[in-house]
Amino acid sequence: MRTAIYTLGCKVNQYETQAMEAELTRRGHTLVPFDGEADAYIINTCTVTAVSDKKSRQMIRQARKRAPHAIVAVCGCYAQTDPQAVEELEVDLVMGTNDRMGFLDRLEALSPDGGMVVEVDDALRRRTFERLSAGGLEGRTRAMLKVEDGCVNFCTYCIIPYARGPIRSLPAGEAAAQAARLAAEGYKELVLTGIEISSWGRDLEGRPELTDLIEAVCAAAPDCRVRLGSLEPRTITEDFCRRVAAIPNLCPHFHLSMQSGCDSVLKRMNRKYDTARYYESVRLLREYFDRPGITTDLIVGFPGETEEEFQQTLDFVKKCAFSAMHIFPYSRRTGTPAAAMAGQISNGVKEERAHRAGEAARQLHRTWLESWVGQTLPVLFEEEKDGLWRGHAPNYTEVFVPGQGLHNVIRDVKITGLHGEGLLGELVPPVTDGFLT
Repeated sequence: MRTAIYTLGCKVNQYETQAMEAELTRRGHTLVPFDGEADAYIINTCTVTAVSDKKSRQMIRQARKRAPHAIVAVCGCYAQTDPQAVEELEVDLVMGTNDRMGFLDRLEALSPDGGMVVEVDDALRRRTFERLSAGGLEGRTRAMLKVEDGCVNFCTYCIIPYARGPIRSLPAGEAAAQAARLAAEGYKELVLTGIEISSWGRDLEGRPELTDLIEAVCAAAPDCRVRLGSLEPRTITEDFCRRVAAIPNLCPHFHLSMQSGCDSVLKRMNRKYDTARYYESVRLLREYFDRPGITTDLIVGFPGETEEEFQQTLDFVKKCAFSAMHIFPYSRRTGTPAAAMAGQISNGVKEERAHRAGEAARQLHRTWLESWVGQTLPVLFEEEKDGLWRGHAPNYTEVFVPGQGLHNVIRDVKITGLHGEGLLGELVPPVTDGFLT
C-alpha cells in the first residue's frame, strides 16, 4: 500500500510519525510524498493552538480532495480532543494519541465500504508508557528518543494534558539501550523528547531524576551528541548544572519554557515559577556552561494582559538575552480555564504585541549571531541547499558552508558572517597526527 504521512506539531509527534514510517516500511508498505497520489493518507494532528486545529483540518481536506477513493486516517492530539470534528471531514479512521501500532493494524484492516472506524480512549486514564522504536528512515542525521509522555501541570491556557494524559516515563535503562542502538545505526545526534521531560521519572519506582536519565543516555552513546527537549525552568538547579555540565557529549542548548515575563500573568497562567526563579535558571546555565544557547516560548495577549504587563515581559526578555524565541499570540482553547477568563484580548492587539515581541526576538537573535563571527564551532551537517551545506552547532545555531559530501559529518567551521537567520562559515581543514590534511 502506498502511504503518505503529514505531521503537525511538536517533536513528540515527529517521533511518533518516524516510528510509524519505520513500521510501515517493515510491513512492506511504500512511503510516498503527501502531495502526490497514495492509497492511504495519514494525518498526525496537533491541537496546541486554534491555528493548529485549522491546519489539521486543511490537511485532512486536502488528502480527501486529492484522492477521493483513498483511505484517510487521522491520529494525534486534535483527533484525541475533538474526534467529532474529525469525523465530520469524511475520514475513514480516527484514533488519538495512543497505540500507534494498533492504529496501523486498523489502517491495514480497513475496507473501502466498511464504514468509518473511531477508537479514541480517555487519555486521563492512561498509566503505561507506549514503547515505540526510536529512529526513522535512512539518511537522517538526528534521531529523536521519546522518554516521557503526558503532563499534569494544567496551565490554564493548555489543552495538552487532556490530549496526552498523566506522566508516563521510559525507564533509564531502556532509554540507554535505545540510545546505544541509534548510535550504532550511525546517528550523530539524539534528541531527548517528551511532552514534559522535566517530569520524567515521577511515575517510576524510586522517583529517579532527569539528570539520572541524561547521564545514562549520554554514557550509552558517548560518540553522539545528546540534545535536550523543552525544560521547565525549575529543573535548572545548582545540582542539575553541576552534573550535566560534566557530560562532554551533552549539547549546551537549553529551551526553557517561559510563556510570560510578568509575574501577574504567570500566576493567571498557573505556571509554577515567577520571573525571579526563571532568571535564576538562566544565570545558572550561563555560570556552568560557556555561552550556551538559551531559547524560549512566549505567549502574548493572554486574557487580562495589560500594556504595562506586556512591557514588563519585553523588558524581561531583553534581560534574559535569549538566543532565539518562538512567539505565539494567545489561542483560546475550549475546555481550558483561560477560555472563560474575563479580559479576552482582541486579535488586533494580540497580533500587534506579537509583532513587537518578534522584533525584540529578532534583535536578540542577531546580537547572538554576531557574537559568533570569528569563532570556530563544530557543526553536524544535514543537507545541501542552493549550493550551501546546512547544519547545526551544539548550541543549535544554524550554520551554512560551501562544501561537498558533508551529510551526517561533523566538521569544525570558522564563522565568517551571517546568512539569513543563521551563520556563514568556512570549513577548518582537519588535523591528523599533527598535520593538516
